[in-house]
Amino acid sequence: MSSDIAQIASDGNQVAFSSISLAEIVYLSEKGRISALTLERLLAAVDTTDAVLVEVPFNRDVANALRLVNRTEVPDISDRIIAATALHLGVPVISRDSKIQLSSVNTIW
Repeated sequence: MSSDIAQIASDGNQVAFSSISLAEIVYLSEKGRISALTLERLLAAVDTTDAVLVEVPFNRDVANALRLVNRTEVPDISDRIIAATALHLGVPVISRDSKIQLSSVNTIW
């Protein structure tokens, strides 16, 4: 996927991520499922001058889009927020989560 992100950057585009992903990174690193350095690496990438990765905060627009993500298809609230953020922005979700991929939400990768 990093080569895909490099291609996105070379095309002058950005990859947006939901702010809830930051909480998930902390949670997963606490459980030992990902490196404890993941959060610092992501934040450093976001803080660069020409950042390819950009954070999208949870706000009322995302909350309204959350209504469009079927709770029976995507039961986890964090995953629903990620999907709703993509719906709000009108872009596909980048996710390996099988429930998101099997839902009516457009996913890639």
